[in-house]
Amino acid sequence: MSVFKIIKTEAHFGFLAPFGKHRRSSPPPCVTHSAANTSLPPSDFRKHPNMACADSEVDLEKIPLVALNMTVRKKLGLYLNPKHTVAADWMALAEAMGFTYLEIKNYEVSKNPTGTVLEDWQARSTEASVGKLLSVLSELDRKDIVEDLRHLINEDVRKYCDNLKKKAEPPLQVPEVDSCVPRTPERSGITVDDDPEGVPEMFDAFICYCQSDFAFVHEMIRELEQTDYKLKLCVFDRDVLPGSCVWTITSELIEKRCKRMVVVISDEYLDSDDCDFQTKFALSLCPGARSKRLIPVIYKRMTKPFPSILRFLTICDYTRPCTQAWFWTRLAKALSLP
Repeated sequence: MSVFKIIKTEAHFGFLAPFGKHRRSSPPPCVTHSAANTSLPPSDFRKHPNMACADSEVDLEKIPLVALNMTVRKKLGLYLNPKHTVAADWMALAEAMGFTYLEIKNYEVSKNPTGTVLEDWQARSTEASVGKLLSVLSELDRKDIVEDLRHLINEDVRKYCDNLKKKAEPPLQVPEVDSCVPRTPERSGITVDDDPEGVPEMFDAFICYCQSDFAFVHEMIRELEQTDYKLKLCVFDRDVLPGSCVWTITSELIEKRCKRMVVVISDEYLDSDDCDFQTKFALSLCPGARSKRLIPVIYKRMTKPFPSILRFLTICDYTRPCTQAWFWTRLAKALSLP
């Protein structure tokens, strides 16, 4: 049986023991332990060349924050949401994660500020990981939280590793049996102007919109495609051929065919499952907005709160009369970047 490498730091916190400090039962698939000691600190996991989940070692710094399920996040809120005079609360956590004073003040209106901070952190930062979260809590002297939630975090990490292993296993069915796989080659026969035998059609931007905002999409086509900007937009209802799986084709277009994505934000957008999928998929391709891949656009007044997952991105706002004259120039310039 392969064993975990034992590493000790000043913290001496036990992480990734199977289900407790001294239990000797068989370890879960992603987590093994030595007979002598099972303590692994949250902030000093050593690197393994193959992602984060291996038979011999788990590097929590490479386990993304998305591995933590709702139970752990809610319990973190129970510890951090109340304002303490002595112990560090969610504000101290947000500050340690790099949020500004104004951003932290905006989070005060949230019913669960800890949960909101975690969601925004994993959307904006490439360093957002389970290991980094545990290190921050330890640095804030909230070792009580680390210790109390240790078994729950262990279980979430184990499940995440199990899911990675299952995805890496060969499929039981040949690809042709899956009805969601396009009948044509992956990069051809998707859009109206695709040449199945040649180079696939490429675009400057994918437009994420809901049907109620289609009039503004028409205006966007006129201003960006039919002017000197001569940009090429991917408008799903106009450019995509019918008959293929929506999610498969959308992922293909956003990831491989379009340099950027314009998100038309409105009250109706917030209720659209399609827009939610497209936005989160695009964000997953550029953590921390490194490539300026996603550009939010507001063209009419909103009654609902702006989506928190996009709050860290600069916005192109058509609702402000003082900046309308520059709106299309700024948007076209952003979409023209290499």
